[in-house]
Amino acid sequence: MGAGRLYAAVAAGGFRRYATYRAATAAGVFTNTVFGLILVHVHLALWAQKPQLGGYDQAQAVTYVWLGQAFLSTLAIGGGGIEDELMERIRTGDVAVDLYRPVDLQLWWLAADLGRASFQLLGRGVVPFAIGALFFPVRLPGGVAAWAAFLVAVVLAMVVSFAIRFLVALSAFWLLDGTGVLQLSWIAGFFCSGMLLPLNVFPGALGEVVRALPWSSLLQGPADVLLGEADPLGTYAFQAGWALVLLAAGRLVQSAATRRVVVQGG
Repeated sequence: MGAGRLYAAVAAGGFRRYATYRAATAAGVFTNTVFGLILVHVHLALWAQKPQLGGYDQAQAVTYVWLGQAFLSTLAIGGGGIEDELMERIRTGDVAVDLYRPVDLQLWWLAADLGRASFQLLGRGVVPFAIGALFFPVRLPGGVAAWAAFLVAVVLAMVVSFAIRFLVALSAFWLLDGTGVLQLSWIAGFFCSGMLLPLNVFPGALGEVVRALPWSSLLQGPADVLLGEADPLGTYAFQAGWALVLLAAGRLVQSAATRRVVVQGG
């Protein structure tokens, strides 16, 4: 089996694995929908007081909220990705088995996470977004080309998300317990991705800083492509640049870790 087919099979396996958790998926759809309803009303009240806040009208703000709910599990912004399993394998020493496989550790987990993210987008993302579009005013593109441009941004967001979380997981090679680093990454992800509020509304230097960080590739970038507020090619360049930097950093950290594998508990 060629390398491409192997990683495609790993991605397909990740998709099928999460597809088996039907009850968890249904519960996730319900949770995302409820939180989406709460956030929509908060945003509607805010935009009623501050029309065109951040350059968005109310329909764009509502669309942004539902897109965030669709991406929450897809991009594992609050956890639920492969990082938990990878950190546990490092802690127990099972990662040694992974390192002996004739495959690249980073690409293996990237493929698995892309499969997971694809299922979460379809399984937990589409329904809440569709409910939001059905009951609230939203701003959606009408052409196939615009949707295709948006999907490219989503795939790049998946890669950037993985690259961040892979680095976080590798911290377990040096720490007795990586829970603290993981929780800090969740806080940074929620704030800096725009999950709480669009990054466009952040003022002054703070807004410039958060929009330059890699987390803005996760939600703000694809949202602006969908809403017609950003040039797709510029967004792709920004996302791809961060993806390359973070994946390269992950490879360097992985190389350092495997030279001095300190296995906790084994």
